[in-house]
Amino acid sequence: MIGKLISFSLRNRMIVLLVAAGLFGWGVYSVATNKVDAIPDLSENQVIVFTEWMGRSPQIIEDQVTYPLVANLQGMPQVKYVRGTSMFGMSFIYIIFEDQTDIYWARERVLERLNYANRLLPEGAIPTLGPDGTGVGHILWYTLDAPGMDLGEQRAVQDWYVKFALQNVPGVSEIASFGGFQKQYQITLDPNKLTYYNLSVPQVIAAVRANNNESGGRKFEMSDMGYIIKTTGYLQSAAQIEQIPLVTQNTIPVLVRDIGTVQMSGESRLGIFDLNGEGEAVGGIVVMRYGENAEQVIANVKAKMEEVSAGLPKGVKFNIVYDRSGLINESVNSVKATLIEEMLVASVLVFLFLFHWRSALIIIIQLPLSVAIGFILLNAFDISSNIMSLTGIALAIGVIVDDAIVMVENAYRHLADAQTLENHG
Repeated sequence: MIGKLISFSLRNRMIVLLVAAGLFGWGVYSVATNKVDAIPDLSENQVIVFTEWMGRSPQIIEDQVTYPLVANLQGMPQVKYVRGTSMFGMSFIYIIFEDQTDIYWARERVLERLNYANRLLPEGAIPTLGPDGTGVGHILWYTLDAPGMDLGEQRAVQDWYVKFALQNVPGVSEIASFGGFQKQYQITLDPNKLTYYNLSVPQVIAAVRANNNESGGRKFEMSDMGYIIKTTGYLQSAAQIEQIPLVTQNTIPVLVRDIGTVQMSGESRLGIFDLNGEGEAVGGIVVMRYGENAEQVIANVKAKMEEVSAGLPKGVKFNIVYDRSGLINESVNSVKATLIEEMLVASVLVFLFLFHWRSALIIIIQLPLSVAIGFILLNAFDISSNIMSLTGIALAIGVIVDDAIVMVENAYRHLADAQTLENHG
C-alpha cells in the first residue's frame, strides 16, 4: 500500500501539491480561529446546585436541604457521582457527569430533578443552579476606584449598573460581585414594647409584608372615559415603614415606630475584601462560560468596560486587579517564538548537512505544514492553544525533522546510486 501511495504521489505531483496547499490554508485559518488560553481546562464536567437558607446551622442544612437534594439527584443518566457540602445557611451540591456529556444537556437533567425535589425542601429554601463556568473560569477581577463614595453606594453601582451591563458580553457566564454593603432596611424591635402591646415578631413581619405590595382594581367608565384603578403600596423610605399600623388598641393604631426603630443599613457580612492593604474595595469577578475563548472574552469585556465607564458617577473608574490575558499572551507568545526558532534552526541545519537545496526544501516545507495540520486537529477536538498543547507541537518538531531527514537522505542515496549505475552502464 505504501509503495502504491508513493507511486501515485510521484505520478500526480500537482494533486499532491494542491492537497498540501489546501491543508496549509486550512491550517492557517485554524490558527486564526483556535481558542487561546494560558492553561488547559482539566476541571470536571460538573453542575453546581446552590441553596441558601440563612440563619440555620450546618446540621439543619444537612438534614433538611443537602440530604434530600443528594438523595433525589442521584440516579440521573451519565452521572459519575454526587457530592454535598453543608455550611452555615448554605448548601452546595456538586453533580459530576461523564467527560463526554454535554454540559447544557446535564443542566437540563438537573433542572428536571429539582422540579420534583423542591417539594421536599422547607419553605424559603430555593435551590438554584450555579453558573455554567468551570474552575478556571475566573478570567478577570476588577474593583471600582471611587474616592469619596461610601461602600454602600459603590456596591449599589456595581449591582444595579455595572453587573447588568457586563453580563451581556458574549461568553460571560456570571459577574460575581464582592465587597461593600448591600443596602437594606432593618427594623430593630424592642422586646419590652412587644410584650407591652401583646405583639409577636411574626405579626410584625406579616404587617410589613402586607403593606409592601401593589394591588389592582377594576376598570370603570365615567363621562365616556375609561379609568383603571390601582393602589400603589411599595415601601420607598424608612419613614413609610415607621408608619405601618400593626394593631389597633382602644381605637389607637400601634405603628412600627412604637415598637422599634427603622434604619437603612448593610446586610450582615461574613468577610471583607481588602485591596493591597489600603482599605476595603467593591468590584466583581468575570466568570467565563464553559468552552469559550478566554482571550476573546477578556477583550470583549474590556471593550464593554469602556462603554460602561461613560455612565459611571463622576470620578468613578475601573481598576483591573487580575487579568489573565497577560499570562495568556506571555505564555502563548513564548511558546510560539520557540516554535518559530526551532523551525528556522532545523531548516538551516538540514540545508547545511545535505547541502542540496531541493532536498532541504522538502523538509523545510514539511515543518510548517505539519504544524498547520496540528492546529486543524486541535480545532477538531476543541482543544485550545495553551502552553501545554503548543509545547507538545514544539517537542514534535524534532521527531518530524528526524523522519524527514531519514527519508530524504535515503531517497537521495538511492537516486545517486541509480545515477551512478546508469553512468557506468
